[in-house]
Amino acid sequence: MNNKKGKISYAKYGYIFSIPFIVAYLIFSLYPTLYTAIIGFTDLRGVNKTSWNFLPDFFANYKEVLNMPLFKLSLKNTVKLWVCNFIPQLSIALLLSAWFTNRRTKIPGEGVFKVLFYMPNIITSATVAILFAALFGYPMGPVNDILKRFLGEDFPGIWFMNSKPAAQGIIIFIQTWMWYGYTMIIIISGVLGISPDIFEAADIDGANGWQVFWKITIPNIKTILLFTLINSLIGGLNMFDIPYLLVSQSGPDNATLTTNVLIYMQAFMGGYIYNRASAMSMIMFLIIVVCSAVLFYIMRDKDEVALKKMLKAERKAQKLAAKGVN
Repeated sequence: MNNKKGKISYAKYGYIFSIPFIVAYLIFSLYPTLYTAIIGFTDLRGVNKTSWNFLPDFFANYKEVLNMPLFKLSLKNTVKLWVCNFIPQLSIALLLSAWFTNRRTKIPGEGVFKVLFYMPNIITSATVAILFAALFGYPMGPVNDILKRFLGEDFPGIWFMNSKPAAQGIIIFIQTWMWYGYTMIIIISGVLGISPDIFEAADIDGANGWQVFWKITIPNIKTILLFTLINSLIGGLNMFDIPYLLVSQSGPDNATLTTNVLIYMQAFMGGYIYNRASAMSMIMFLIIVVCSAVLFYIMRDKDEVALKKMLKAERKAQKLAAKGVN
């Protein structure tokens, strides 16, 4: 009895230490999300306006947004910019991960390479935007200066930010350059979590590096790849800083206009149309939730699901058998 009374429970300290996080989440995340969802059904718009009323047509703002050509264009641009940067980003990260985790090769200065590849992710978006705006400046900029050296002084230069393919290509390159190192680190951590016994067995069986990578490494890091894909999906569909800071006025024909840039313009520039911006935000939220759910379903562990179904069927059969005996 004395031992039970003198025993200290540390569980309560976990709850105490989590209180600041819970409070911060409720104030800075949950409340703004709920408030945004409500505003999407109201008539709130205009500078310094705080009072609002629910619209007679509850989904009027959503219908208006879905019929906006500019919203459709921004969504198309957002998906295009994300897909075109995620594919090379993941490909480069997988190749580097396979290189760094290859048991048969020893890379001198491996840690230095990892730091260098991860470095772009540390630099702030504003700094990156200023850097690339200077590099591709018109008429004077390092890239145009190099082109003039090769093509002659009469070369007029290229206004990259005024070209639709060039502006989109630069943003895609920046996003890939900034995030491939982060993706590489995540994948490497997943590969290092695989049991070495599996790789040793593959070596004994005579599997080459390519076979080990596709037959052992990839299937065993499926959860890590799912995390990477979902994380990139959320970040990609919320793309704002680089397109907004790098290209003024969203480029030619709104080539670099993303949904988040459009939401910002609707809410805080011009007419301060908060209700329409809120509706856009909630539509993007629903798109992300649905896409994430689909990815979770597609990339689920089918063997584990089949095993659970088999065990459930066995338990059901045992119960029926027990009832039959009784």
